Amino acid sequence: MLGSPHITLLDEPSTGMDPKAKQHIWKAIRAAFKSKKRAAILTTHYMEEAEAVCDRVAILVSGKLRCIGTVQHLKTKFGKGYFLEMKLKEVPDLQMKEQLQRAVLHIFPNGRPQESFSSILSYKIPKEDVHSLALSFSKLEEAKHAFNIEEYSFSQATLEQVFVELAKEQEEE
Repeated sequence: MLGSPHITLLDEPSTGMDPKAKQHIWKAIRAAFKSKKRAAILTTHYMEEAEAVCDRVAILVSGKLRCIGTVQHLKTKFGKGYFLEMKLKEVPDLQMKEQLQRAVLHIFPNGRPQESFSSILSYKIPKEDVHSLALSFSKLEEAKHAFNIEEYSFSQATLEQVFVELAKEQEEE
């Protein structure tokens, strides 16, 4: 990046670094390319790195360009919905787990249980089940108190999940 070239190619710039060093290099890359007169083309297998450093992301699957846009655009367009993860205050028995699952499916009828272990349960929630985020959070808060949920997160699909979905679609074609 010496000499302030207009375009710089960065190939896996944080591969092999510990988490703290990765954060440091990502901050340095963002600072170096803050100017609109400079650009970088970054290749990476780490979607977290792409999200942290890039303004626009292009995803290639099997050597073919599948999509390009801002991270938010790609998540909105290609993400298959939301992910709900709940941490219960104690490990639930089978009956409590079934009651909680019925409550979640009442809020999100097409939700699909994902992996669960100990006191953590997670669900994949399709976009069409979320008509209003405010209403969804209101209902989740009610469930939180009714089922002794310590905390929950309700998040949009990650860039990693978008990549996996695009790769699956490519395999099916």
